[in-house]
Amino acid sequence: MPFYVASEEDILKGIVTDIYFLRTKRILEKYGLKKKVRMEIHAYSLPRNYKWAVFAGLEEVLYLLRNKPVTVYSVPEGTLFKAKEPLMIIEGYYDDIAVYETAILGILRHYTSIATKAARIKRLAMDKTILFFGLRALHPAIAPMADRAAYIGGVDAVSGVASEKYLGLKPVGTMPHALIIVFGDQVKAWKAFDEVVEENVPRIMLVDTFFDERIESLMAAEALGEKLYGVRLDTPSSRRGNMRAIVEEVRWTLDLHGFTNTKIVVSGGIDEKEIIELRDLVDAFGVGTSIAFPKSIDISMDIVEVYEENSWKPISKRGKWPGAKQLYRKRPGLNDLILPLNAKAPEGYTPMLRKYIEQGELLVKLPSIDDIRKYVLEQLAEVEELEPSTT
Repeated sequence: MPFYVASEEDILKGIVTDIYFLRTKRILEKYGLKKKVRMEIHAYSLPRNYKWAVFAGLEEVLYLLRNKPVTVYSVPEGTLFKAKEPLMIIEGYYDDIAVYETAILGILRHYTSIATKAARIKRLAMDKTILFFGLRALHPAIAPMADRAAYIGGVDAVSGVASEKYLGLKPVGTMPHALIIVFGDQVKAWKAFDEVVEENVPRIMLVDTFFDERIESLMAAEALGEKLYGVRLDTPSSRRGNMRAIVEEVRWTLDLHGFTNTKIVVSGGIDEKEIIELRDLVDAFGVGTSIAFPKSIDISMDIVEVYEENSWKPISKRGKWPGAKQLYRKRPGLNDLILPLNAKAPEGYTPMLRKYIEQGELLVKLPSIDDIRKYVLEQLAEVEELEPSTT
């Protein structure tokens, strides 16, 4: 029995596509209708309470389109954008592009949705650490992709072991409840962890397995002493009640007994509302499903120009703006203008779409994952506080 995942070869060949694109290609070829087009990628709407999203997945789209007879313009990966703004333009003969639309949109939409949710969580937490623990909510074949999208969006670290191999990201994380249950004793499990795990891994002990969080936190502090970096509360919903009250009680008790430097990490069902409620008390959050399964950013791809009679002619289906466009931005913030592609840049504004591929040749050196994340964080610092949205 196989894993039901497409191979890289099938994606690059355009086999991973919707059947109507293959039929369209056959029809165009039969009728000899070979027309050069400009296809624009954009999101004409964003989820409720979303004023911006984070454009992600560009590197993989460029990998898909490299060495194919197309020219690609795009905003940089990690760019915050608003509804209706142009994100990418793909120029070439439509019959050369059609079969790749499914894969292009799948990459961009999935990446952008995860990165955007991660960025929203990070914007609300800002100086507090965000750890991405969402892989158990996803098919393992896309674990590195999800970790990359979340990291681009601003999380501080990921838990996926494979992401060290594929992304160069050192995974973080300490222990599951299963370790404590197998030992049958919290203190024995904590001490075993301290004995076996590398010294450079922070000693963050899970403190909600058998007893009250306050009791187990103090037990961990007394058992490990100065070695203890922090305690993690992963309290299940059936026992959670008022989570802020639980955290306050743990913080008070640790401080009362002299463990003022012990950090508090909270995980389990964390979303924007919980970040807002706890960010003044908690040092770090473990966030999983809300980032792994976010609201979808509805990115689409439409023909906006065709090349006829030696010039580009604006055209589009109803509901979309015809003509290829340029996005101009003046920072700080998202002070944006949408103008025709070759319009002159207004004073103080920077054109955001740049040429990345020309007739299949990659023209630029792509930034590192850390550089993209830094770019996102710089923009997050320039946008206003969010109105929370629940997944």
